[in-house]
Amino acid sequence: MDNKKLSVIICCYNEQATIRDIIDRTRAVDLGPGWSREILVIDNYSTDGTREILRQIDDPEIRVIFHERNMGKGMSIRTGITNMTGDYMIIQDADAEYDPAEHPRFCRKADETGAAAIFGSRVLGGDVKYKYAHAYLGVRVLTTMTNLLFGGHLTDVATATKMVRGDVVKSLNLTTTDFNLDFELPDKILLSGHEIIEIPISYNPRTYAEGKKIKTRDGLRAMMTMFRDRLGMTPVLKTELSNANPAVGDAL
Repeated sequence: MDNKKLSVIICCYNEQATIRDIIDRTRAVDLGPGWSREILVIDNYSTDGTREILRQIDDPEIRVIFHERNMGKGMSIRTGITNMTGDYMIIQDADAEYDPAEHPRFCRKADETGAAAIFGSRVLGGDVKYKYAHAYLGVRVLTTMTNLLFGGHLTDVATATKMVRGDVVKSLNLTTTDFNLDFELPDKILLSGHEIIEIPISYNPRTYAEGKKIKTRDGLRAMMTMFRDRLGMTPVLKTELSNANPAVGDAL
């Protein structure tokens, strides 16, 4: 079995209550034989003491990157992608909604299939947990739209836990900076001809009072991103543009 490296991208903004625990739980996970790991923590200009906690970390497995202004979650993920050195990347939210103990299951699925992308579905397996009905219905609508517009077979496009092969994710021309990246990423994976497979994951949703940040308006923005990617002129692959016109590729 070839050795592989997983880059865990943890984006945080004002997650003082959970960030240390999530990092510790991520480090404690044994990914299984043939897998090593790096943890990239990107702080999106937190103001609640999160940055002070991160500055105390001294661990060769962990790299902490501080944004000097709030640039959005999508930009934080893109910063992680730019700095990753792994064969695969996986997005791990900094709150307690998603469990890093699930990471080995993604690694095993990657070994078994060699898939370009593996998403964790919160609805596969039948144990569906949502705090708000509008959130559940919104995800159903966005998932259906993704499948219709891009030929996918997804059950949960809005899941935060997305694993993508490094060469694939670095070839995509990702441009969004906010929560829309959760939708731009599958859009462009599917547009570039790759399949996305899913595995069931656990989910422990939090309330707005507990710090949940995504709102109904983010769903509307996600729809606009889908239509832009399906109908617009945004390039899908940097490499294709660079080969056709180096000047255009360099400008991206």
